[in-house]
Formats: sequence, structure tokens, C-alpha cells
Amino acid sequence: MAVARLITQNFRNLQGNTIDFNSKLNFFIGDNGSGKSSLLEALFFLGHGKSFRTTKVESLVCYHQCKFVLSVKDDKNCQLGLSKELDTGNTLIKIDGQRRHRLSDLAKNIAIQIITPESFKLFFGGPKERRRFVDLGMFHVKHQFSDQWREFSRVLKQRNACIRNKVDDATLTYWTDLLCQHSQNVSILRREYTENLFTELKQWLNILLPSVNENISVQFTQGWPLKKELCQVYLDNKEKELQFGYSLYGAHKFDVKFMLSKQPLESHLSRGQQKLFLLALTFAQSSLMARVKRIKPILLIDDIGAELDENSRATLSTAIERLNCQVIVTAIEKSVIYPLIQQRSVEEYNMFHVKHGEVLPAKWNPADSDNVSEKVQ
Repeated sequence: MAVARLITQNFRNLQGNTIDFNSKLNFFIGDNGSGKSSLLEALFFLGHGKSFRTTKVESLVCYHQCKFVLSVKDDKNCQLGLSKELDTGNTLIKIDGQRRHRLSDLAKNIAIQIITPESFKLFFGGPKERRRFVDLGMFHVKHQFSDQWREFSRVLKQRNACIRNKVDDATLTYWTDLLCQHSQNVSILRREYTENLFTELKQWLNILLPSVNENISVQFTQGWPLKKELCQVYLDNKEKELQFGYSLYGAHKFDVKFMLSKQPLESHLSRGQQKLFLLALTFAQSSLMARVKRIKPILLIDDIGAELDENSRATLSTAIERLNCQVIVTAIEKSVIYPLIQQRSVEEYNMFHVKHGEVLPAKWNPADSDNVSEKVQ
């Protein structure tokens, strides 16, 4: 899918905006604090039911307001809407006018991927960040994953309760056997997906970061020793788990790392190269999601100028041209996006200026090109 129109009411500093998007490429230009990232946050909230910037919902509502509303119409005229009331905590979700009760119902209709300055957590953060990234792709690509993960989580919760309460061996064994079964099912899906993701990643690295492509490898950790049966691992570590009070092994401990010459990738790449790698990885996942044909993902890139020089942005433009999904980009200055639009016709992108939460259409003019030349010199 592609977003055709976004309507915001009382979301952050976006008190009221109606924005018509290009189905291919969109640019939002404005100073820090103008509301650019809030636009991406609004789209992200519709796709994930949460913010990528804060866990405090009250921070998302305009000052002196008690409710925000977000609405999207896609290129197939499907209408998705969400409102959140602070006083009651109620969330109202509608799809084509019909009320729904699960945020996951929205996610089935809109797939949002985002790259922000915080995305470097994929390298420097813990396994939880990498699990979240992989599982987002699996939700859209491996349709059975959602149900299997929900059942795994239910069984894990039960087994952890058994460990904490030190129940009898027969009860613990029952839940242990179930957890082994569900861990194995989830692990098989994740391994298949990770292998496909790595294959696709190599194609995008060949465009965005060809100098390191041949030396990139993937390290997959399923959540327990590869050469051991999980049930035996639980048996061997029974006393240790009783001491900690929860399950130390299983699919919830999954991790995947990308290596450069068998060393941690982040220790050998510059920040600019790391961002290009993140872009390649996100493009790879977007491609896998688009291939399923249920919905095409929407890619959000916040602050495109950060860490990327002009040559890198020109390379990124080539990659975006080959990507079969809608892309929405923010930047502080017009000059930053010039490498991404200089070879494009005006029909291929929309440009907007954001100031104090107000979003207005903008255009590239010859004077902007002159300013770019001056900065390059």
C-alpha cells in the first residue's frame, strides 16, 4: 500500500493537518522541532500502536488537549483511523468505518518501517532490539508466526510461573515439554526468515555498501545451544533456573548479529557506513514484505542528512529507485535532499515545508540548486 492522505488532530504540535502524499517519494523539510519527526511518529503509531520516541502517551497530545486523532487513506481508498483519549485511556480503532478492537488489525493493513538516529541500537543495543526488527518482518512475511508467537508467549508465562512457585516436577515437566515444542516451531520460522533476509541483504549491500559486501556474514542464535535438545538444556539447568526464577533458554532468547570479517560489524564501520548498512538491511526487509503482496511496506527515514555525505545520498537515491514501496524522508535543509531528486521529474515526488507544526506544499526552484552548488564548493 501507499499512504494517499494523512489527517492529524492534536497529535504533538500537529494541531490539524491534511497531507496528500506522492505514492513514491515524499520530503518534509524544516528546522529541528518544527514537527517533521512528529509526522513520521503519527504514521508509525498507526502501524504499531505506539511511538518510536516515547512510552508516555500523554506526551503525544497537544498541550491543553485530552485526545488525539490520526486517520489515513491509502491508495486503494481504504480508511484507517485511530483516536486516543487521555482521560479514559480508551483507544478507538476503525477500518473503513468499522470498529476494531486490536491494534494488530491496523498492522495487517499498514506496514511501517523506520530509520532514525536511534536505529543504531540495532548494533549497540541488546538482543531485544534485533528480535524486534526481525519479528516485525516475520509478522508480515511469515503469516503463521503471529499465532505461534502468541502461543509460545502464553506457555512461557505459565512455565515461568511454575518456576517461581516451585511447583511439582510433573507440572513443570508438562509446561517444559510444551515450551520446547513451541520454541522449536518459532526457531524454525526465524531461521528460514533470517536466511532469506541475509540473501536479500546482499543484493542491497551491492548497491549501498559494495566495499564490504563480500565480507559480511550473519550469526544466528536460536536461544539455546545449537547441538543440544532444548529439553535436555532445561534439565541440565533446572537448579539455575529455580535460582533465577524464570526460563533462561528458549525462543525468547533469540539473537541475530551481522559480522564483518567475523568481527562485530559496528567496530569496523564508520557511522556513515553503519547507516548505509541499516538502510540496506531495512530495504532488504521491505523487499521481502513487498514480495508477499499482502501489503507493501512504507519506509520512513528521519533526518536523511545525518551521517550521510552527498555521495552516500546519491547512492541512496539509486537504491530508492529500485525499491518497490513508498518512501517518506525528513531533512533540515533542502540542499540535503538534492542528490535524491536531481534526476527525478516533479511527478515522482512531493515536497513539504514544516514550520511550527504546520505542513505546507513546497517546490524545488533554480535558486535551491544554486545554493547546493555554493555549499559543495
